[in-house]
Amino acid sequence: MNQTKIFGLVILLGLLVIGSFSLFTVKETEKAILFRLGEIVRTDFDPGLHFKVPFVNNVRFFESRIMTLDAQQERFLTSEKKNVIVDAFVKWRIEDVATFYRAVGGNEQQGALRLTQVIKDSLRGEFGKRTIQEVVSGERAMIMDVVTVNTSRQAKEFGIKIVDVRLKRIDLPEEVSESVYRRMEAERERVAREFRSEGAEAAERIRADADRRRTEIRAVAYRDAERIRGDGDGQAAEIYANAFNKNREFYSFYRSLEAYRNTFQDPSSLLVLDPNADFFKYFKNSEGVRK
Repeated sequence: MNQTKIFGLVILLGLLVIGSFSLFTVKETEKAILFRLGEIVRTDFDPGLHFKVPFVNNVRFFESRIMTLDAQQERFLTSEKKNVIVDAFVKWRIEDVATFYRAVGGNEQQGALRLTQVIKDSLRGEFGKRTIQEVVSGERAMIMDVVTVNTSRQAKEFGIKIVDVRLKRIDLPEEVSESVYRRMEAERERVAREFRSEGAEAAERIRADADRRRTEIRAVAYRDAERIRGDGDGQAAEIYANAFNKNREFYSFYRSLEAYRNTFQDPSSLLVLDPNADFFKYFKNSEGVRK
């Protein structure tokens, strides 16, 4: 009886061991390949629990999430035969796990190395078509889009899907940067001089126009003032003439008083005249008649 129980327990334990070797679990973040004696049998496993034949089938798991390949800085030549230092990274994931296994033996590091070479070749081709100014500022986004499309086509041969390619930095070598900066500084100085000369020209034009308008306005004002003054003088002369004709003696007396007032305002003034001159005729009598 005891031997029977022991034998049954051994069998049960063996079944449990065999059962554990017959089950495998695929996570949501994984892709799996089922092999039979080294030959790929199946790859389309959904997340969950699955069965296999112990000691005949074996399973390998691969990352299904997006991975980042941070490529090392590399020098590329532009169309001007100038070196630029490019720092880029790639977002990628395994799409066809069977193709990936056949291409790189299922080694993710080997796959990253192959992908790095593809990225470098594509970047080298795109940078070789453009000038430094275009790759630095003008067509950077276009380069990333073109490289993404080109590398995606080649990466399919490895079972890899390219999600995105990004350029982190594009720098010039130190020996080139200094000359480029000097050239850029000289260009900015030239543009600044052009702006200053255009501003000076515009200022002179505005100043000349303002002077011309000022001269015109003053000439018109002077003409109008002279016309008004002439009209006033004419009206004053007419008033004086009318007043003189109404009472010539009084008008002569009034004008003589104004002459006396204006002449003798300053006590220190000295006037040398003949006492019998017409200027003093009203000093002798109010009628201005000599006696």
